[in-house]
Amino acid sequence: MDCASDTGPGRHHGTGAWLARFAGRMLVVCPACGGRALVVPRPGLPAPRYFSELQFQPRRLACAGCGAVADWEPEVRGAGLVGVVLGGSEDPFFRRPLWLQTRCAGEILWAYNEEHAAELSAYVGARLRERDGVRPTMSMFARLPSWMKKSRHRSAVLAGLETLRVLAARSDAADRSDAAHERGDRARTRGSLYFRGGPYE
Repeated sequence: MDCASDTGPGRHHGTGAWLARFAGRMLVVCPACGGRALVVPRPGLPAPRYFSELQFQPRRLACAGCGAVADWEPEVRGAGLVGVVLGGSEDPFFRRPLWLQTRCAGEILWAYNEEHAAELSAYVGARLRERDGVRPTMSMFARLPSWMKKSRHRSAVLAGLETLRVLAARSDAADRSDAAHERGDRARTRGSLYFRGGPYE
């Protein structure tokens, strides 16, 4: 599995972390009450061997505030599963706005969860960014929008990521960011095929 780490003040050493690494737990806007809900793999499933499996595992949306529950299953196509494509300010399973969103530098800054926001903060805050011999296009950081990487936006992005950290600790509908609304900027809609010999049981 991929990971990225900070090796000192002002320095970020990345080893090719994919966005899928952060897809195990997503904070979203509840479709029933507008508060914070959680999207996680369906309980009882074995732990994935690879982060990419998180794009195909059955999911459950649950809201602790109002009790709303919904389930998602991947489409079965032949001997494979059709998974989701990650990216954008909506969760790819239920198409709910992410809870962690805020306006930043004229754009929308988002994260799936606290760990995702912390990793982005370590990267954006670093003056020196290094990577191992991995294909840069596979890394989450290589796919960040250019506005997030510009030095003139560093302070604004770091402040925005701190706002996301604060939002992660809140759950009431009244705490919802004014940016956390559907805007149709989800990732491309085609699914990803994962050949594994049948559906999850």
